[in-house]
Amino acid sequence: MARPKKPDSKLAARDALLARAVEHASRHGLSDASLRSIAQALGTSHRMIIYHFGSAEAFWTEVIGGLRFREREALIASVDSGRMTPLHETWAALAAPRGLPRMQLLFETYGRALADRKRYAGFLEQVVDVWLDTVGDAFSAQHGLTKTEARLQARLRLAVLRGLSLDLLTTGDRAGTTAALEYFEKKMPIRVRTKTKRRKPT
Repeated sequence: MARPKKPDSKLAARDALLARAVEHASRHGLSDASLRSIAQALGTSHRMIIYHFGSAEAFWTEVIGGLRFREREALIASVDSGRMTPLHETWAALAAPRGLPRMQLLFETYGRALADRKRYAGFLEQVVDVWLDTVGDAFSAQHGLTKTEARLQARLRLAVLRGLSLDLLTTGDRAGTTAALEYFEKKMPIRVRTKTKRRKPT
């Protein structure tokens, strides 16, 4: 009788370290996104992080992936509850001082991924499509939109959020970017598609 395989201790240690890093980033943000800083907060060393992940870039990519997984789960939960988070509430979280370092790290990873698509293929596959799938399905169900219309609405809102985030990181103009978001939300609401009743022949 074959013995059950023992879990890979190195992989288990790596997963545990990643879970702690994602939890730390979720609670405290990434205001000081340095390897030494987070290593100290996690009670380890930057050398151990490199040992488990291969490079600082790979580590931060994994942390972003973990954060995005949490965001996706929260998004799905809000969809399942029947209440999508309004755009201005999503923006308030992204534009908060605690949220901006995460967005900066996201854009930095975008740059690396576009320069090395093969290495960051998983990141590129998920960074847009997860939002489009989840939010698009919600828009379709809650607003009576076709799948195509719902996906376009989701893509447009993602572009606005990320574009204004990049604007805020570049200019520091919180008032201006927030006003632009509110203007967009007011002028571009999602209109519920109503079914027209057919008239009975007289």
